[in-house]
Amino acid sequence: MARLPDAQLAHFGFHVRDLDAMIAFYQKALGLVVTDMGDYYMGGKIVFMSRDPAEHHQIVLASGRVDDGSMKLINQISFKVACLEDLQAYYEWLVPLNVNEMNPRNHGNAWSIYFRDPEGNRIEIYTPSPWYVSQPFGDPLDLTQSAEAVRQITETRVKADPSAVPVEEWAANLKARIAQEGPAA
Repeated sequence: MARLPDAQLAHFGFHVRDLDAMIAFYQKALGLVVTDMGDYYMGGKIVFMSRDPAEHHQIVLASGRVDDGSMKLINQISFKVACLEDLQAYYEWLVPLNVNEMNPRNHGNAWSIYFRDPEGNRIEIYTPSPWYVSQPFGDPLDLTQSAEAVRQITETRVKADPSAVPVEEWAANLKARIAQEGPAA
């Protein structure tokens, strides 16, 4: 590969001590709204927040932070690529680098690769899918399959979930919620 696809910083995830206080802060201070929440596969609860109807989340808050040094403050640093094929190119690039804890995931609303930097910070490279499904949602993802096969598997899995809607419908609903719930200027 001559050049890696463009990947732009998109969102951060934080481990937090007081989930309710952090939700309230980001709602009041920045006008973010909760887009999804649920049980986190790493333990505790996870909350997704956004103020942009084109982005499912701009901030991720994961409960369970302790101050004994056993947990990093940063849950994840996420970079967005333009399409599934670009994500697959990153996967092909990362495999021979033997990055730590590489974990491709199908979130239904996005496809992701998670891995650790040399100091243990979790990095995510992702691209959105054309569907919305309630989060958290995560299946293993085989990025060696064709992009069309990944799309078909995802569509079948997402459409079996009662929360599934086209991403455009979800974004229109989020835009209305932001206008209703966001702080007045």
